[in-house]
Amino acid sequence: MKGRSVVTLDDIPLPRIEDLLDRAAYIDSHRREVAHTCDGRVLATLFYEPSTRTRLSFETAMLRLGGQVIGFAGAQLASVSKGESISDTLKTVSNYADIVAMRHPKEGAALVASRAASVPVINAGDGGHMHPTQTLTDLATIRARKGRLTHLTIGMCGDLTFGRTVHSLISTLCRWGHVDFVLISPDELRTPEYVLERIDASPTCTYRETSDLGGAIGDLDILYMTRVQKERFFNEDDYLRLRDTYILDEAKLRSAKSDMAILHPLPRVNEITSDVDKDPRAAYFEQVRNGMLVRMALESALLGDELPGYETKMEVEA
Repeated sequence: MKGRSVVTLDDIPLPRIEDLLDRAAYIDSHRREVAHTCDGRVLATLFYEPSTRTRLSFETAMLRLGGQVIGFAGAQLASVSKGESISDTLKTVSNYADIVAMRHPKEGAALVASRAASVPVINAGDGGHMHPTQTLTDLATIRARKGRLTHLTIGMCGDLTFGRTVHSLISTLCRWGHVDFVLISPDELRTPEYVLERIDASPTCTYRETSDLGGAIGDLDILYMTRVQKERFFNEDDYLRLRDTYILDEAKLRSAKSDMAILHPLPRVNEITSDVDKDPRAAYFEQVRNGMLVRMALESALLGDELPGYETKMEVEA
């Protein structure tokens, strides 16, 4: 993977994705050994819209690997406020950094950036389109909780129209196959057709749509909650009407399987009550840790910096 950009996971072979998950697990148990993997490297984080977890996760990942970080958090802090194009920004930053993580509110911005840059670019989220490193985070969490990525019933709940994390995760899981999706949303926030077509294209995946979380929760191995995203709405009245459609609390969890895992890309507003945090099925803060680990794995892999002591199964099998 050395030298390539990651705009989407669609063009990364499944064995490579599994290797990234293996690398992340190795890093978690060998923190001291990998602490100097990226000595002398510089990561640029170009975040054109607000972020806490994703930006800090990318930055912490590089720092824990021994590298350094530059960048900005907010378009108002960058030359885009003066009219500079994404292409010119990336051509400039390529002279400063060895790798770039970029978040942008417009779909396709990461692809434009990857074509302009002379260093690897990682898509940290582009509009409502894709969020590949969150998908890696979700895959790592699901695998850690369930021991597998197939033969699961996975419920996606909330904003399924604008939720790029949902779109990315569904698309990637469909490549493994043998997943039954339960798509839980109000009519106004249903899953886009192109995502449903992706499920239909898989011979072993299925989906059903419902607006009833309570009626579906008992069937689920994984419940992936999402917030209704205020920043994606043009009409605040619509947002206010829909934001409290689903609120997961301990009462609803009484109908769920004892080993169901609850995921959420965060931040949450009020769609998961704080009393759920102590439930052993809550995995969303575990996701936060996994997010840092998979970004450590990805950054080092794209830079071609080998993790001391790590042997990939791909190399062993070859």
